[in-house]
Amino acid sequence: MIARLLATLTLVTTPLALSVTATGAEPKPLRALLITGGCCHDYPAQKEVLSSGVSKRINVQWTIVHDPRTGTTGKIPLYEKANWADGYDIVVHNECFADEKEVSWQEQILKPHREGVPAVVVHCSMHCYRAPSDEWFKFCGVTSHRHGSHFAYPMKLQKADHPIVKGLPPTWQTEKEELYHIEKVWPTATPLASGYSHETKKDEVNVWINTYGQGRVFGTTLGHYNHTMESPWFLDTLARGMLWACGKLDDDGKPLPGYGPAPAAKP
Repeated sequence: MIARLLATLTLVTTPLALSVTATGAEPKPLRALLITGGCCHDYPAQKEVLSSGVSKRINVQWTIVHDPRTGTTGKIPLYEKANWADGYDIVVHNECFADEKEVSWQEQILKPHREGVPAVVVHCSMHCYRAPSDEWFKFCGVTSHRHGSHFAYPMKLQKADHPIVKGLPPTWQTEKEELYHIEKVWPTATPLASGYSHETKKDEVNVWINTYGQGRVFGTTLGHYNHTMESPWFLDTLARGMLWACGKLDDDGKPLPGYGPAPAAKP
């Protein structure tokens, strides 16, 4: 069974040209692992939108693991490896397997992040791996069990001076999205932005940073729709969040030398 699943997974590595610093050194791109698949979202399109959009903004080399299953259950074979995150600078979780509820499976996924591998968690990742434990929510930085209906809503910065969101307007309007209800922001997390819900009558945190063990985590519940993920402000914020998690973002929200976008190839 595992062999058949491995055969159906999409595993893509996309090398980019290296950017060159003023000293002539060629810094290595961030080695990013994007894990995606599961219920309720257009993951075949989103893996392309996310990886290509971020690659225009920072120096990154992607490995993409796309599980083709579209239900709420699915154990991605990669996670069965004891050291599944070895060789990567950051892991981007954009997956949706809410009904995988084994504590041991959850721990297998969380262990590398607790030990220091940076992470990004996007949208339905917050609702994944619902074992009878708060550990997944502790990793994400927020606790959420549900979302509201789909509607456009106003966004508001909560920490405008943070380099991840520096330069964004104090408020702006999203297109139609799926706003998650946040029951708890963990003490290790810092909200960066929120969206106002006319259903809960309060601002729901939807962009934040977190520390989990020795690892940094950037999180957003945005990204249900492809049109959100295609938005320049979303991709800018996600790229900065990746750099921040890896310690490669300066105080002005700019990539450290060598981690900006790779130069375009000469014709």
